[in-house]
This record gives sequence, structure tokens and C-alpha cells, in this order.
Amino acid sequence: MSLVCQSVPLGDVCEFVRGPFGGALKKDDFVSEGYAVYEQQHAIYNQFEKIRYFVEESKYRDMARFALNPGDLIMSCSGTMGKVAIVPDGIPDGIINQALLKITPTSLIDINYLKYWMESNTFQNTLSDNTHGAAIKNVASVKILKALEIPLPPLKEQKRIVAILEKTDNLRRRRKEAMALADKFIRAIFLDMFGDPVTNQKGWEVKPLKEVARIQIGPFGTQLHKEDYIEGGIPLINPTHIVKGNIVPKSNLTIGLEKHASLPEYHLKAGDIVMGRRGEMGRCAIVGDKESGWMCGTGSLYIRPNKAGVFSEYLNKLLSSDAVKRHLESESQGATMANLNKTIVGNIEIPVPSDKVLSNFSDAKEKHQKIKTNLIKFSDFSLIESLSQKFFSGNL
Repeated sequence: MSLVCQSVPLGDVCEFVRGPFGGALKKDDFVSEGYAVYEQQHAIYNQFEKIRYFVEESKYRDMARFALNPGDLIMSCSGTMGKVAIVPDGIPDGIINQALLKITPTSLIDINYLKYWMESNTFQNTLSDNTHGAAIKNVASVKILKALEIPLPPLKEQKRIVAILEKTDNLRRRRKEAMALADKFIRAIFLDMFGDPVTNQKGWEVKPLKEVARIQIGPFGTQLHKEDYIEGGIPLINPTHIVKGNIVPKSNLTIGLEKHASLPEYHLKAGDIVMGRRGEMGRCAIVGDKESGWMCGTGSLYIRPNKAGVFSEYLNKLLSSDAVKRHLESESQGATMANLNKTIVGNIEIPVPSDKVLSNFSDAKEKHQKIKTNLIKFSDFSLIESLSQKFFSGNL
């Protein structure tokens, strides 16, 4: 179905009120109880029951034009911009602050239709192009927003579009929840098959790490000099680049192809576990396909298991545990900064699962990945955006 409809300026179908500026609402006006002051976070997180600031009744009455009512739409317009939320029924009486824009639709436009349009790339890109401020971005002018043209089919058609987008959005949310459950399920399978690696609940044979993996300390300082570092080259992974179990490189701490080729023994491979050996103990992350070929930094070491595949996951979970962290802290050397060497790491005792258990978990993980791949296709917000673009451009 091709939808042909007129486009009208947003200001013709909505009333705009920007939150009070300057001295109209000051910290001195806030009291411990009273009328709510709604902030940017209410648009971003859509949680209207969490109120941090209040004003007295007299201040609320004086600022009646900034009062928030059910059925209004609010938009964050400072810092994190363009987040929108519909004000629900039953909220405490209150006013908006200067980081919010209150938009009250007329009877010509369905509020949910308006919300979906304001979440679309069409509106968001225009909003991004009309900001000012270096440190904190702000909406440049409400006048510009009022002049933006919105496709405006009849109300019946607006509601049809909203119904389709809501169904798609609900499906996307359910798929996303299913992905979270799938991840939770595979973690439960891991614990069921391997038990707690630290306490060795399954009674696996215990071996020192050096017998089940290769351990390689990062290059010495004499092998890498300050002048070897370039911008935008091959990432070098030091302890600060291992963040909450993930590898997070920095573009200004990289090396060129020639230097990289001259130090092949320090190249990371998929399945390796990179570990920080200085400062905070227990920083570990598995090297994936994306990070394969990157460089182990001077402050790190890598552990390359003899058994490929899921054994890396098992080993990473064990090495990241609090028990191993405490062990490394007690064994580390260095007066001013804790350091690990190859001997300390190589002597960590590792309960080694049987090949059968590793194979069974590998099969379970493969099935889990197939399920996630199918779910991902329907859990991305781009699906909603694609439909929105078609509706709002009159192509559906």
C-alpha cells in the first residue's frame, strides 16, 4: 500500500514549551517535599516515579506553563539529546527543568505516531544538525523544530501505522529477551558440565597451567620504544586495555606493520587468553577473531591453551576468579607495583576437564550460537527504523 499524505510543520500540530532558563528555576528553589521537578533522565529512562528535586506550591503555580501533564511528550534537549517519552497517567504534579522540551500534540496527531516519528533517523539527524555548544550539546532553536515538516495522514491511518510499529517493536523486545535467556541457559549448562572450576566440584585431574598451555610474557621495553608507537596501526594490548573481560584497544597505542612483523612471538591468536601482569591482578580476556593478530603489550602476557575451543572459555573463567586473583596477589613480585612472571602464572593449578565434557559443551554452544544468530536478525532496532522510514516517506 502506497500512502500519499500531506506534510505539515510540526508547530502546526504541536505546542512546544522549553524548560525554564537562567534564574527562573534555581537550586535555592528546591525543597525536600512538594511538587516534582522533571529532568532529562525522565525522557532518557522513562521512569517518572523517580524524583530527585521538588519545589513548593507557590513556585509550581508561578511556573504553570512548565507543568507536565499525562499525554504530553517530553524530549531531552541538552547533552544526551533526542530521547523521547510519553508522560503516563498518575505521575506526581510537577514542572520540567531546562534540559527538557515539552511537546503537547493537538487532536490532529496521534501521540504514539509523533513519538515514532521523533525516534526516526529523519528527525534525529535533523536534530543533530541543529545543535550548539562545544562541551554540552543543546537544541539550537525550538523555532527550527517547529518548522520541521512531518507526514500527516488521517488519524485512522496514523493509528494503523502505530499498531504495526508497536507489534514489530514488541516482537523485537521479545527476541531480545529470548537472547538474554539463551545466554543465561548456556551459562547454566557450563556450570552443570564443569562445576565451579575453582573448587573443582567434578574432581578433574589437576595440572599446573604450564602443562596445559603456552605462556608468553609481552615484549621487553628494549624491543618496543616510544617512537615505535603510531596512530591507527595494529593495537597493542596492555592491562588498561582489558576492561571487564573485554579487550578495548586505544588507537594511539598501536604499532606499524614492519614493527609488528619483527615480533611474531608476541602476536595474539583467537582462543588465547591475554592477562595483565602488572598492577591489578586477574585482568583476563579471551582473544576473538577480531583481535587475532594484535600485539601482546609489555605489561601483559598471553596464555595459549594446548586444547583449542571451549577450553579457553573454561580457563578464562578460572583465571578471572577471585580465588586465582587472591593467589596471584600473594605470589606477585615488586615493591611499588605487583608483577607476575612466567613461573608464577605457570604454577597455577588447573583442574582439567575430560575431552568428552569439552566436546559436549562445544556441541551445546554451537546450538546456542545458531539460536542467537536467528534471534539477532529480529532484535535490532534497525528493523523498526526501516519500517518507520518506509511509513514516514510514504512507501508503505
